[in-house]
Amino acid sequence: MTDASLNSSDAPRKGSLHVQDAQTTRRNRAEARFKGYGIAAILVGLFFLVVLAVSIVRSGAPAFTRTVVDVQFTMSSAQVQAAENELFKTKAYQTAFIDALKTQLDARGMQVEFDNAAIERLLGKIGGDLRTFYAENPDQIGQEVSFQLPASSRVDRYLNGDLTRDDIEDSRFLMKADLDLVDALEEAGIIRGAFNWTFITGTDSGVDNPGGAGLGASVIGSFFMMLVVLVLSLPIGVAASIYLEEFAPQNKFTDLIEVNISNLAAVPSIVFGILGLAVFIQFMHLPQSAPLVGGLVLTLMTLPTIIISTRASLKSVPPSIRDAALGVGASKMQAVFHHVLPLAMPGILTGTIIGLAQALGETAPLLLIGMVGFVARGYPDGVMAGFTEANSAMPAQIYTWAARADASFYEKAWGGIIILLAFLLTMNIIAIILRRRFERRW
Repeated sequence: MTDASLNSSDAPRKGSLHVQDAQTTRRNRAEARFKGYGIAAILVGLFFLVVLAVSIVRSGAPAFTRTVVDVQFTMSSAQVQAAENELFKTKAYQTAFIDALKTQLDARGMQVEFDNAAIERLLGKIGGDLRTFYAENPDQIGQEVSFQLPASSRVDRYLNGDLTRDDIEDSRFLMKADLDLVDALEEAGIIRGAFNWTFITGTDSGVDNPGGAGLGASVIGSFFMMLVVLVLSLPIGVAASIYLEEFAPQNKFTDLIEVNISNLAAVPSIVFGILGLAVFIQFMHLPQSAPLVGGLVLTLMTLPTIIISTRASLKSVPPSIRDAALGVGASKMQAVFHHVLPLAMPGILTGTIIGLAQALGETAPLLLIGMVGFVARGYPDGVMAGFTEANSAMPAQIYTWAARADASFYEKAWGGIIILLAFLLTMNIIAIILRRRFERRW
């Protein structure tokens, strides 16, 4: 072949590297469009995340505040003696409180008529609380004591603007005439808003008192359940993962086990609730609604997640680590526990905490073991009672509040969601910190 043939007009001519041809232009445009789709997807996800967060905070923030009535009250020894001589002692204490409240309003030039029934609708039956206080603190008799009494949820909604006079119908919960007293108390500065610590530390107060409802007992129930899940799922899950990944022979039996573990991770949580009802309650006769039973059910649900994440962490350790340990004379067990397991520990801890966070928010299994039907009215008496006595859990309590007819319980449910999300966020932050703390690079 001569130089003339190479330079002939029949030979294909290539474009310059400095000039972009049509195919490259189309490819670059497609790549730019793909990047745009990705950015748009991220922005849409962030938008819905912000909307969800704002909706939760806006709906749940009122649960963390409540309306209280500040009253300076003095009970003389003669009044206490007279009240104790009455047939209805708590009513006598309440009458003395009403007289003191009228005196405060009269001193501010406000003439408002009200009776025991109006006070009970606004503040509840406070006579019993007053009698208990002076019985436990006899040194306060004759002294001026400042009482901070929580108002009913309907009064709270009225002062927040969620309830108007036109919306109120006379009932045993609130009368339109009671709002005159509320307006007078607000004008006198006796009634005000305050942070609702009872919502965080209190217990469920029943269907007629949403203002006094709290999540404290449910938090304790969830805590004991998570202890059971952690103590059982972590050692069992890690041990099963180490055996399957490092020691088990590769045959049809182990393949069947691996397939079933993957399938169990995708089983709906309510199926584990049915299993727990049948095995732990009906067969083993463990106490219904107890955190111990809830923890056992959630352990069954969490184990596949921990096993899968632990095996993935073990697989991520390079085979050269094992070979090097075996090459210097270590046994198979020494190579696994002294070298492989420490390097896989960040992933194991992260998978465990994520599994616990998933279990913390589960409601369906708790429905079937009775933790929704039980209303926790107090804290457990001790550690063992915390495991074995009937209690509730945070997701179950939120579900119960959301199912009640009073609109004030919706605020409590949203507030409970905020606390639950705070727990989940904390657990995920701990997972990230542990991963960075124990992570090793090679």
